[in-house]
Amino acid sequence: MKIKLLILLFFLTFNMVQSIETKIVHTIQNEIITNIDIKNEFKYLVALNNSLQELDKEKILNISNQSIIREKIKKIEILKNFKEIEINDDYSTLLIKKIYTRLNLKSINEFKIYLKDYDLEIKDIKKKIAIDALWNELIIEKYSSKITIDEAKIKKEILKNSKIQSKEYQLSEIIFEVKNKEEIEKKYNEVAKSINEIGFKNSAAIHGFSESAKVGGDIGWVNENSLNDNIKENINNLQIGEITKPIILSNGILVLKLLNIENTETTIDIESELKKAIIYERNRQLNQYSKIYYNKIKKNLDFNE
Repeated sequence: MKIKLLILLFFLTFNMVQSIETKIVHTIQNEIITNIDIKNEFKYLVALNNSLQELDKEKILNISNQSIIREKIKKIEILKNFKEIEINDDYSTLLIKKIYTRLNLKSINEFKIYLKDYDLEIKDIKKKIAIDALWNELIIEKYSSKITIDEAKIKKEILKNSKIQSKEYQLSEIIFEVKNKEEIEKKYNEVAKSINEIGFKNSAAIHGFSESAKVGGDIGWVNENSLNDNIKENINNLQIGEITKPIILSNGILVLKLLNIENTETTIDIESELKKAIIYERNRQLNQYSKIYYNKIKKNLDFNE
């Protein structure tokens, strides 16, 4: 009840602003972003991550502003490579199911009811996920040949643990940028301070640039065999609720939070675990190339901030 009241109050405030004037905030090539676009982006983001409501209005607007800028830039690039922004119904249904399942909802009808509290409809969600899906497809087309995965090494690690206790980690992530190595500790301390003050989910929305930032950094359950040695070493000694030290990636700095651990002593399905580990590593590398490509195209756009 308290959450719904906060949502209502926030949207009433925004609606009063909307009734006064609609303003163009940014122009990017032939795309414009208005204050109403930013408001609508907030509704979408807070529907995915309710904890955003705990932040002050200025921070919420900044997160929404940066998010809609990223979406518009992706849209511009997508339309250079695809005829239209549309994905097939089966894929769209699958992606929507992933969203409402993460929100602990059981059906599309429950999701539709849930969205009404945020003044959203399924069609609004479909537009968003279509852009994300086509952007991911574009990154795969451009960079899949550069993905390097040592399957033999991964399988060797899985075999070592195939008949002993196996761990599953429930993790959240924040991947942030730095200009040079000297900035790592300073930025990490800033992120850690933010986590202590406003929580991990809100800090992910503010500081993170990966797609998971939209859902508070949530990446779900990951088997230890799916993790590379560097990441595994960083989380092995964590207690539940703790965060890692900065983990250096090719395109940024990773901070993980350990949410939960499950131990099992069953024989591992080698092929199944190998497949999951390869998918995890492939997605990790594609996320790195996604950021590199995004920064490249943003730099070359006519962007009026």
